[in-house]
Amino acid sequence: MAQTLPPFHLAFPVDNLKVAREFYGDLLGCPEGRSSDEWVDFDFYGHQIVAHMADCSQNRVHYNSVDSHAVPVPHFGAVLNMAQWEKLAEKLKAAAVKFVIEPYVRFKGQAGEQATMFLHDPFGNAIEIKAFASLESLFAK
Repeated sequence: MAQTLPPFHLAFPVDNLKVAREFYGDLLGCPEGRSSDEWVDFDFYGHQIVAHMADCSQNRVHYNSVDSHAVPVPHFGAVLNMAQWEKLAEKLKAAAVKFVIEPYVRFKGQAGEQATMFLHDPFGNAIEIKAFASLESLFAK
């Protein structure tokens, strides 16, 4: 039986709402919800993320090694189905997005095999978009 997960909420810093709307709304295709002069809600694949005006000069990214790649920490993201992931990867490549980690499949042949890609938004926030051939592999050991 499929489990229905409640949507998560994430607030994160941006220093330009127009640029946030272009990146999250236009490029990633996330519909906009409520907004003010200080923040904008986006529907991030069924989850609520909120871009809040803040000083982004202090955003610091660290990296941990995962599957021989330097994974940015902290990061947030979405788990899509494989067709959605492939379509988004092609859209981002066509837009000449600079990836932190180019789209690829990691943990090949192992539990948890997944397609993944990492990028930064214009404010330095790291984002991972991933997909599994079978969602049952999401928490596989």
